[in-house]
Amino acid sequence: MLTRRTMMAAGSAAMLAPSMLRAATPKWFANAIVIDGLSGLGDPYAPEEQTRLSDRAIKELRQTGVTALRTTLVPVGNQPDVWERVTDFMDSMDSVFNANPDFLIKVKTAADIETARKSGKLGIIYGTQDTSMVGTDLDRLKTMKERGVGAVQLTYNLRNLSGDGSLEPDNAGLSRLAKATIERIEAEKMLFDLSHGGARTIREGIAQAKRPLTISHTGCRDLHDNPRNVFDADMKAVADKGGVVGIYFMPFLVASSQPTTADVVTHIEHAWKVCGEDHVGIGTDNGPLPRVIDDEARKAAREDNAYRTKMGFAAPGEGPDVFPLVMDLNRIDRFQHLTEALAARGHGQAKLEKLLGGNLLRLYRDVWGG
Repeated sequence: MLTRRTMMAAGSAAMLAPSMLRAATPKWFANAIVIDGLSGLGDPYAPEEQTRLSDRAIKELRQTGVTALRTTLVPVGNQPDVWERVTDFMDSMDSVFNANPDFLIKVKTAADIETARKSGKLGIIYGTQDTSMVGTDLDRLKTMKERGVGAVQLTYNLRNLSGDGSLEPDNAGLSRLAKATIERIEAEKMLFDLSHGGARTIREGIAQAKRPLTISHTGCRDLHDNPRNVFDADMKAVADKGGVVGIYFMPFLVASSQPTTADVVTHIEHAWKVCGEDHVGIGTDNGPLPRVIDDEARKAAREDNAYRTKMGFAAPGEGPDVFPLVMDLNRIDRFQHLTEALAARGHGQAKLEKLLGGNLLRLYRDVWGG
């Protein structure tokens, strides 16, 4: 359904209105490390087959203030030939790096993110949102690590051989294979991620983990009971193991599926109360550039929802007229805008710098080294 290009983009950029570019940037923001723990990379201004990013895309990516982002190796889910398809996607992504050495850095250590910040480049972290491509062949995790994969998510929304995703009604938890998979992920010094997990999978996965872990993109289930969100007790358990919970910019934050910046702030502040300020980050689950919202985009959204519904992994809160984003954060300066909203509520620079990237940088250093 989705091409490599659209999956890389996780949302295409619009022709930006001047008002989107005028938001006041806090003076300290220019020096902050900003990490999107779940995002994507794309260029809406270049032909799909072009690996060199356009000058406009590079300019606008710099305007976002993002230092590094995690992109998903696709496809996800129990699909035919998924290992071969993920390998092909890595090949495609590697060709993008080769064509953009002056702007992109493949992140393998925490130091690579600091290098990206100092050099004005964009760091890209390879990650998965499933282990279906691994299955029972755990040596594939070693291959993935060698190719630069830094984070591995155990399940997507449905069941795989390791455990149940968030939409599985049986909520069966971890398999024996899952325990071996988690052990191997940690042995390879990759970041273990429990996003999209069923409630029991998450709880048992946290208990199984021996090293700091993440739930990279989620919301607070005690605020809104959606299966894509995570209960307070489990967020606290991640924090207790030195991990980080990332809050997303997604419709699952509220019952109406139309969240605002204020709702994102509410979830962040709740996560701070539960986890502490050292264990909360951002994983937008959006692309770094804003999406155009027009008739063509609405048609594409309806088609994508029909596909996700047919495949069985459309979560409650998704719908044919629901975009996977927060509308008033669909702007090139979304991180600056969110920072200003939080600062207006009395949260200081040090706390906000942790949220924007400091906590994830510390987690990556703990897990990967460097």
